[in-house]
Amino acid sequence: MKIIVGLGNPGEQYAHTPHSIGFEAADALAREIGVSWEFKKAENAFVARGNWKGERVLLVKPQTYMNLSGQAVAPLVKYANATANDLIDIQDDIDLPVGKLRIKKGGSCGGHNGIRNIIERLGSSDFIRVKIGVGKDRANVVGHVLGKFSPLSRKIMEEVLPVCAQAVELMLTSGPDRAMNLFNGWTAPTATQEGQNERS
Repeated sequence: MKIIVGLGNPGEQYAHTPHSIGFEAADALAREIGVSWEFKKAENAFVARGNWKGERVLLVKPQTYMNLSGQAVAPLVKYANATANDLIDIQDDIDLPVGKLRIKKGGSCGGHNGIRNIIERLGSSDFIRVKIGVGKDRANVVGHVLGKFSPLSRKIMEEVLPVCAQAVELMLTSGPDRAMNLFNGWTAPTATQEGQNERS
């Protein structure tokens, strides 16, 4: 079984914000697979189960706050009789430009507190992270990740989400290395066009 976790903060005030883009990616996957969410009180998470590309999958949206994501993820990994190697986390990344994807296996949390807590709770960092670039406002990092997307960034995210789903699908069918080779550095067309416009 593969456990695919979309990270975010619960509550309407945090919906559709950069820090909760993982939730939107998980929702896109649920639609693609054709499964529905159910709330698991014991783990404080929404989960959806299904079969996709010949693999049993468990989608997860932790309903802890971001910094406590491991409290939901670690028990579900244990419940599924899985290991860190079966885990794929989808997260925001402020160090990547808006609309850029990066896939990474293992390593440090990179300053992401949700990933940090998962590593601490699992006792392992040997899981895959799908990072969605949301950019950075150096003067107001917290306000940036917890505020709503600008109209342009929202358009870019709508281009990112289906490609993120394609990357996860390729991991299931061909492995993470193939997905990394194909999708690392991919940038949403609108983001690429905006960059070209700024330079012209």
